[in-house]
Parts: sequence; structure tokens; C-alpha cells
Amino acid sequence: MVFTVLTLGQMAHVLAIRSETEALWQQGLTSNRPLLGAVLLTFALQMATIYVPALNPIFKTQPLSLPELALCLAASAVVWVVVEIEKAWRRSRRASGADVAADAL
Repeated sequence: MVFTVLTLGQMAHVLAIRSETEALWQQGLTSNRPLLGAVLLTFALQMATIYVPALNPIFKTQPLSLPELALCLAASAVVWVVVEIEKAWRRSRRASGADVAADAL
């Protein structure tokens, strides 16, 4: 489960940091198709590593139950949520002009 959370968490992070200020839903996923393709391919390979029986002994994995997979997805989504909250915070500070001095540093 840790292996899955780390992998999916990194993919969530990659999607979240495409912009320092714009939220993911504001950017649109079609604006950077190669990145989206890489994330989807990584997700598919991660699922194969877990669920293809021939790969289990190689990677020392075992199939996850649906609740375990859901927990992994939720835990990895925390990364994305935190980055989006930070971006919203930055936008609100920038809109109020409070971080003009911080940007100068």
C-alpha cells in the first residue's frame, strides 16, 4: 500500500504543480497532453504491478482489496489537495496585495 500511495501521490503532485497559481480545473487537462499521458501510463503500470499475478513476485506486491485501493487513492489525493489549498492561499494573498513584498525577495 505504501508503494502505491507514494507512486500515486507523486502523480497527483505532478498534476498539481503544473501551475503555481491556477487550479488544476482552471488549466484544463488538454493543454498538456504528454503530461496527462505520462500520468495515465504510470497509473496503469502501477495497477499492473499490483494486479498482474506474474508481476507480484518480481515487485513483491500483492493485490489490494477495493477498500485498500480506495484508501491508497484517498491518501495520495492529500498531496493534490494541499497543493491546491496553497495555490488558493497564494491567489488570495496576491489579490489583497499582501505578498507584493514577499515576491520581491
